[in-house]
Amino acid sequence: MNRITYESCDYINPAHKKALLALMDHYMSDPMGNTPSLSEIQQLALIEGLRNHPSSLVLFILCNNKIEGMAVCFINFSTFKVKPYLYIHDLIIYKKLRGKGLGRLLLNELIRISEDRGYCKLTLEVREDNPAAQSLYINLGFKDCEPPMWFWTKQL
Repeated sequence: MNRITYESCDYINPAHKKALLALMDHYMSDPMGNTPSLSEIQQLALIEGLRNHPSSLVLFILCNNKIEGMAVCFINFSTFKVKPYLYIHDLIIYKKLRGKGLGRLLLNELIRISEDRGYCKLTLEVREDNPAAQSLYINLGFKDCEPPMWFWTKQL
């Protein structure tokens, strides 16, 4: 049986910085990311931005002491529930390990953390053309909002 553990990202730890950047590059080059790799300057800015962001939470999942995935999250606040909640911005598992349950384990750990902290919900966004991720999220109890919401963006 594989030994699964979790670690919060320590932005000073060189191994954590390397893993964070490698996972982001893996995700961005994936068809679901479809984005060019970050330049060295952007990589440094990403590390510093996450390290200095007051509500960031980056959680690694390790399989037999090797980082194999991560979730990049931000703690938000619900004005309607008057409680914080967790927004999952990126959920990344190396492609070679997808479908083996690591994403489910990582999400379950985020749910546990959110419950322990008294958060009112977890939110995430998922591409319309990513049925594998949608299936996982539905299986873990995620669903469309009531009433349904659209995710809109304005590029600056």
